[in-house]
Parts: sequence; structure tokens; C-alpha cells
Amino acid sequence: MSKTVVAVLFGGCSTEYEVSLQSAYAVLTHLDARRYSVLTVGITRQGEWLYYNGALEKIQDGTWCEDPLFCNSCALSPDKGKRELIVFGDHQMCFPFDVLFPVLHGKNGEDGTVQGLAELAGIPLVGCGTLASSLCMDKARAHTLARAVGIEVPMGMVFEREDAFSKIEQEAEKIGWPLFVKPVRAGSSFGITRVEEKKQLKQAVQNAFEHDDQILLEQAVDGFEVGCAVLGNHTLTVGLVDEIELSAGFFDYEEKYTLKSSKIHCPARISAQDAIRVQETAKILYRTMGCRGFARVDLFFTPDRRIVFNEINTIPGFTSHSRYPNMMRGIGLNFDELLEKLVDLGLEE
Repeated sequence: MSKTVVAVLFGGCSTEYEVSLQSAYAVLTHLDARRYSVLTVGITRQGEWLYYNGALEKIQDGTWCEDPLFCNSCALSPDKGKRELIVFGDHQMCFPFDVLFPVLHGKNGEDGTVQGLAELAGIPLVGCGTLASSLCMDKARAHTLARAVGIEVPMGMVFEREDAFSKIEQEAEKIGWPLFVKPVRAGSSFGITRVEEKKQLKQAVQNAFEHDDQILLEQAVDGFEVGCAVLGNHTLTVGLVDEIELSAGFFDYEEKYTLKSSKIHCPARISAQDAIRVQETAKILYRTMGCRGFARVDLFFTPDRRIVFNEINTIPGFTSHSRYPNMMRGIGLNFDELLEKLVDLGLEE
């Protein structure tokens, strides 16, 4: 039986470049070589697409693009239905493949841009498509849709770069302290600040605008964050619900990837009944946003047991010890099996 050829895409013009390298290394080293052949395609920080055929460890340590012997400029064929990687050089080559697996995080990868390229070329795709990826990256519009289907969201307001700071201050007073200032479109908590008092607001606004042209002022929800891994296109599988325990502040970039002062509990320390409620809410949101393949739905669980929508990550952290694989491992699906299911779901019409 011939092997399925998977084109794995990693790196990218994103503040989450390093995270993508770690996720891609985990995926590449766990795809079953008996079932899959792999084309490894990296995007540098500057946006150059390179077919890489060197040691996988160089992806993990970030040196993959430093040796020209193992890197050749490449592009996906835009011709609909061809499913080819064009590799340029002294002798141009075309490598056919079956499915594209973007292991990209944040802008220019998780936001519908790469997904649109794949859909335009008729390339089967692991994970969410263009619309769902774009919607889930946009916190404000995702909240609007969630509210429309009856799911509670934090109180908030969107502002443009051109808006007067006095207008932002007025809205902050209405929301109350503490609150969060967030870029509307960014990942891994980049540009997010928890603002405890008025004097911290201006700097927080400036920080958020460094990552996007729109920012979101958002109510700080009492309680803690829970997550739910969702898998599937039509029939959905949900993993165990996990819980983030914070000792201070919020789950920012450093905490997400070092857990210096926080803990992840899987399963979450909530009742079985409440865990089912979280899972059902996650499935509603997944379908509302048009997700397919996989995504991690993040929610708040309040002291009075309300479930409040936070965001959906359409390409969550994907090392073998990341939250999404851990939640799936909790229902008996190991990392290698999870990757097989993801590729199969990507190949479904």
C-alpha cells in the first residue's frame, strides 16, 4: 500500500515562530513512517518558503534555515487539484503530496491566510479552513457569534488606532477594574495586559496596538480558565476538560510555555456534570465558528458555575506534552494515534 504524502508547514512571519518550530518537530517525529512520507516546508521569519531536507533536530533548535545545502526555495502549485510542491534550483522539481498540515501559530498561518492558499489550490488541509481560522483569530467577531447562539462572553469594546484615548478611558471606566487590553487578532497572549488601575491603561493600549490595528478592552472574568480539545469534522470527539491554576497575573506567553508559577490540571477540578457542560459548550462553539479537524476551545468557569467564552485556538500548541494532546491522551488517544486521525480528517471531503 502506498504511503500518504504529508506536506508539513512550519515557522512563519509570526511572533509565535519559535513555538511553531517545537510543535512541528513533535509532529514530524511522531508521524508513523510506515504510513506517511513527509515533505518538510519551512517559512522563515522574513517570509521565505524553503523545502528543507536536513536533520529534524535543526528545526527544534532553530538552525534549520542556516545551511543552504538543505534548503531550496519552494512554493505550493496554485493550479487547482495539482497538489504539488514546486522546488526551485538548478533543476526545478515538483513533488506531489496528498494533504497539507500547517503547524503554524498566530498571524500569517493560523488566521486563514495559508488556509485560503490551500483552498484556492484545491489542497486537502489538516485543521480548520479559511473562514473558521479567520473568525477564531478575531476575538471580537468570535465573541459576537458566540453571543448570537446564547453563550455568555465577557463585556468588552473594540477600538481602532485612530480612536481618541479619552474615548478608550471612558469605556474602561464603564467596564471597571481590573480589565484586559488585547489585540483583536494575535496569539499566545502577545500584546495582552491585565490592567489593575487607570494609570496602567495607556501603556497597555500602546502594547496592544503594536500587534494589531484594533484592540479589545475586555472585562476580567472572575474564576479560572478551562479548556476543551475538540476533534472531528461532522462527528465530534472531545477530550478531558483541563484547568489552568494561576498563582498571580494571567496566563501570558511566559507562563504558557514555562509554567513557572502556574499549573495545568487535567482533568479540571470541577464536577463531572460541569465538565459535561463545558464539553457541550465547546462543541456548540466549534460548530458555530465552522471549525473542522481540530481546535482547542478556551472558556472561563466562574465561582457561580457560569461558563463564559474566551477564545478558540485553531492550531493550538502541538508538542507531545501540550494541552491539546494531553486532553486527548486523557480519553485514551495517544499522540501518534491523534496525528493519524488528524491526517484522515484532513483527507475527508
